Amino acid sequence: MSDHRTPSEASSTPSAPVPAGGPPRPGATPAQAAPLPSAPLPSAPPPPASLPRRATDPPGPLAQFWAAGRDPVPTWVLVAAVVVGLAAAGLVVGHRVGLGMALVGVLVAGVAVPALVRRRAVGDLVTVGLVVGLLAVLAVRDAAWLAALCVLVAVVAGGAVVTGARSAPATVLGVVGWAAGAARAAGWLGRGGANLLGSRRDQVATMLRSVGVTVALLLVFGLLFASADRVFASYLPRSAPELLPARVLVGAFVALTVASVAHLMLAPPSWRDARLPAALPARLGEWLLPVLALGGLVLSFVLVQVGALLGGHQHVLDTAGLTYAQYAREGFGQLVAATALTLVVVALAARRAPRSTRRERVVTRVALAILCLGTLGVVAAALRRMDLYVDAFGLTRLRMLAVLVEVVLGVVLVLVLVAGVRWRGAWLPRAVVQVVAVAVLGLAVINPDAQILRHNIDAEVSAQQGRGTDAEPGLAAGLDLGYLYGLSADVVPAVLDLEEPWRSCLLEATVPAPSSGVAEWNLSRARAVDLGADLVATGAAASSSLDGGVPACPGGYRDAGPTY
Repeated sequence: MSDHRTPSEASSTPSAPVPAGGPPRPGATPAQAAPLPSAPLPSAPPPPASLPRRATDPPGPLAQFWAAGRDPVPTWVLVAAVVVGLAAAGLVVGHRVGLGMALVGVLVAGVAVPALVRRRAVGDLVTVGLVVGLLAVLAVRDAAWLAALCVLVAVVAGGAVVTGARSAPATVLGVVGWAAGAARAAGWLGRGGANLLGSRRDQVATMLRSVGVTVALLLVFGLLFASADRVFASYLPRSAPELLPARVLVGAFVALTVASVAHLMLAPPSWRDARLPAALPARLGEWLLPVLALGGLVLSFVLVQVGALLGGHQHVLDTAGLTYAQYAREGFGQLVAATALTLVVVALAARRAPRSTRRERVVTRVALAILCLGTLGVVAAALRRMDLYVDAFGLTRLRMLAVLVEVVLGVVLVLVLVAGVRWRGAWLPRAVVQVVAVAVLGLAVINPDAQILRHNIDAEVSAQQGRGTDAEPGLAAGLDLGYLYGLSADVVPAVLDLEEPWRSCLLEATVPAPSSGVAEWNLSRARAVDLGADLVATGAAASSSLDGGVPACPGGYRDAGPTY
């Protein structure tokens, strides 16, 4: 039979493989035919982790974060960065902490407001309001330690806002995310400036180089000539050229901060909702034993504290062999650590809590509630212990901060109890940040340095009255005079209520030099300067007939100088 296939069909039909050694012999059985060569078995595919990323795969979180740096830069961001950077260079460098630094901080925080308003992010707007309040403290209070604390909390809270943190890990890493955003914003800002200049980019770069070289030459030779001839120096503008490098650095840093805030609000990091991997729930009996054991121990400790509180001095003396002052001094740090560790235990227990059935959910909530309520009793015992400690040894800044930390931990425990009612705590990280900001802002409102002075003076006066002495109030050796002389100008309202020579001596120790301009204006310093000058002069005139014109300051203030 003839083959009727077309040439194309014939070429497309696969031909049978020819065995090695030629075609099979006629009449040969299949077993006698030459065996066909076996193809190699396919190898197992590599594990997914070793597969290279394909072009179609979505980029990872870090790649997405850095890719956002190629987005176009709005013109208002460039203008805001330049304006706020120049303002910081003039208002911060060379001035004491005051109104200038507060204004710069408020301007930086204000960059985030438009985006938050568009998103209707009420919670974040509340946090920004607290940040503004913390920064405003710089223009109200003079205490350097309080200003540093307010700035630190403002930076942490601001980091949570600008990175859009919505979970506990993201909130903790808020400041790190802000730093990464600043690194990303550096290139973003440079590309935006270059695009804005367009074809004039080379001309502007040439002009900037020329201006930079000119300024450097004038500064170097101007300083040399001014130091060589005072007459020539009198014709030069009175400025502080040695502050120029610091002004440039501060201005550039603040401008970059403004750009990072704006860019993070436009392109927040993808890890703002980062959460820990889900933990496998434990069995109810396995989970319940350590939680109830710890809760029972905490409740036992609280009952002992109640007995000591009701029994008073004699109970403590008979039971522990301690005086009440010794009892007050011991244990506060341990109680603060126990409170913080309880929060860690509650967090870990909540991750492993069994709650697949209604019974398990009820039991776990009750067990965690018992532990939290018992820890609130520990908080109350710690605060009572600190109250006794302050009565025995006086009030200091460190002790006020310790009380603040313990109060914040107690409030956080209450928030954890509220979150456990419905087992929903997505709002908890932001609430904790706001609680810390409110606590520090409240500390600034009560004027801690003034409270320290009032408490210590009143305690010494009461102690003298109890001893029946006729000495002048506040002159006993029980006071740490060097500590009082080292307080800030915030104490002036409390100093005005003291008797002489305390009033004059403390005013002379705490009244600062007047502000040299608007940038370093501060409410406490301004009040101290206005009220202190007249009162110091009045006190010196009143005591001139007693000691030759020099009032006798307790503790030898004029001889040794104030100490902290």
